[in-house]
Formats: sequence, C-alpha cells, structure tokens
Amino acid sequence: MYKLLRTLLFRLAPERAHHLTFGLLKAAVRVPGALALAGGARPPKEAAVEVMGLRFPSPVGLAAGMDKDAEHVHALAKLGFGFVEVGTLTPRPQPGNLQPRLFRLPADRALINRMGFNNGGVDAAARRLRKRPKGLIVGGNIGKNKDTPNALAVQDYLICFDALYEVVDYFVVNVSSPNTPGLRELQEKGPLLEILRALKSRSMQPSTHDPQPAQPARPILLKIAPDLTDAQLDDVCAVVKESGIAGVIATNTTISRAGLRTPAAEVEAMGAGGLSGAPVRHRSTEVVRYLRQRLPRPVVIIGVGGIDGADAAMEKLEAGADLVQVYTGLVYEGPALLKRINEAFAARKN
Repeated sequence: MYKLLRTLLFRLAPERAHHLTFGLLKAAVRVPGALALAGGARPPKEAAVEVMGLRFPSPVGLAAGMDKDAEHVHALAKLGFGFVEVGTLTPRPQPGNLQPRLFRLPADRALINRMGFNNGGVDAAARRLRKRPKGLIVGGNIGKNKDTPNALAVQDYLICFDALYEVVDYFVVNVSSPNTPGLRELQEKGPLLEILRALKSRSMQPSTHDPQPAQPARPILLKIAPDLTDAQLDDVCAVVKESGIAGVIATNTTISRAGLRTPAAEVEAMGAGGLSGAPVRHRSTEVVRYLRQRLPRPVVIIGVGGIDGADAAMEKLEAGADLVQVYTGLVYEGPALLKRINEAFAARKN
C-alpha cells in the first residue's frame, strides 16, 4: 500500500508531501487496521533493548528532523518505533531557510535539505511533550538560533536543555547541521567541550521547575557530521571521554556530492544542503566502526545514515552501534521498514 501512496506523494513538492503524510498518519491512527495496511506494527517483545539505563521497545528510532516540533509523537508511537527524537529545537522560534529547501533524488534513494532549524521554539515543544504517550522513549535534539553568535552558543543550548529536561529521556547536541552558517565550527574541540561540560554540569543539578526531588541525570549524546577527518574524529573521542557524556550519534547529513547517479546538473540546481539516504550509508558505517574501536562500551553509539533495509540496520549494529535511527529510508520504504528491522533484530538476539 505504501508504494502506491509514495507514487502519489512523490508527485508533490517534498515539503508539501511531508505535511500531507503526517495529516494522513493522524487520520490513520483513528481507523482500526489502517496503520497495519501501511506496514506499521508494534515491535516484538524480543526486540527490546536496554541502553543508557533506558528500556527501548526496539533499537530503531526516528531521527531528528521529521517531527521537529513534537507534534506527532502519539501517532509515531503506533508505527513501531522504539524511540522518537524531536527537534532540532532552538530557544526562539525561527522560520528556517527560504523554500524550496527539500529535494528528492530518487535515483539515489536520497534527499537534500537545507531546512535551517525551522521550528516553533523549544517552549512550545516542551508543552506538547508534557502529554507524550506513555512508554515511548523521546530524545530532545537541541541547537542554537541562527542569529546567536557562536561565542554565545552555550547559552542557547542551556536554555533548550532546561526547557526540555522534564519531558525527554535523553538529549542530543546538534553542532553538525550544514544548514546553519558557522554551526559546524562548534565541532572543534574547544567550543564543543565548553558546551558539553556546561550541559553535563547542569544535568547533575536539581530541577528548577519541579518541586519534587531531582530527577535522574539525562544522558547527553553528541551528533556529528560524516565529513570529519580521522583527526577530527579522534578529537570527538577525546571530548566524549573528557566531558563524560553518554555517547555519539553518527552521522548527520553530508555536504559531499560524490558518486551520485542523479545528473550533476540537477544536483547543482538543487543548491546547498545536507545529503541523506543511501549515498551516506558507507561513510556513516565507517564512522560508527572508527568510533567504536576508540570508545568501548558503555559509551553509546547510535548509527544513522542510509538505513533503508534490515541489512543496512544490521550493518550499523555489527559495526558497533547500540541503536539505529531512520529518516530518508522511511520516506522511500514506509513503515514496513521498521517492521523488517525489528524482526531482524529480534531474530539476531535469538
């Protein structure tokens, strides 16, 4: 059924199709059996896994960017995700970059986006998450506003951290999007360590919003780009160890356009942005493997990039990932992708 729906959706502009898809998802959850027809299914019990002290119903989650404002967590919880990551959220609302800013590359099973952290602000998302579905693990992906200088970035991350602390299970620090000017400069060891140490220190302090005793410290993960050199990855490993954060999400989108099947002129006409999907699979897995060799467990690694089938998910897990996330693969494969990965993982455990 999803293949037919995809054919129709792909006739629309990508961002319009995105909003229509979520409208259909909201409607489908009200109709018994509709999600099953689209391929959705709750994870088998055997797929559950414990990571970061949290019990995930399955190891496959939704990557940040698809439900930026936490508007659809109730519907997403019914599709078969083990966890959902909302954001990237910023302290103040911002419209993001001008449209068009999302493009399909069907020949490559890929997307290019330059969304630019478009979101309604962290406070609005936090209010929605106070009514989040029970049993769903939710991550909060946080960033800085476009007009915040890098020298003041730590304050933006702290604002988002405080606003979401009571309504998410873990945090992701996004300094790797290519669509906010200068953001990737924060991946350098000095500024990155400053941000992570500030957040780690804040996580160990009592909540300022809840009169009850302090909640457990939230795990903090760092999301990195696939375009880092080995020397930069070594710096990431050093920062993870020095800051004491829980782990790394590898990887974000790439600025590379190497090896694409889509004609170069078409790709050039799409303009700047991060490339996701099948072309990122190999490099993302390389980064996961490189990090795992230098960051033994209990440091957590979440693998994301080019996961459009159970084999691609297993590849990330075998390279050393503890969990995986999907985004572009879901656009091309639909909810049945989650079912295939969950079943493969359950079989792998048995």
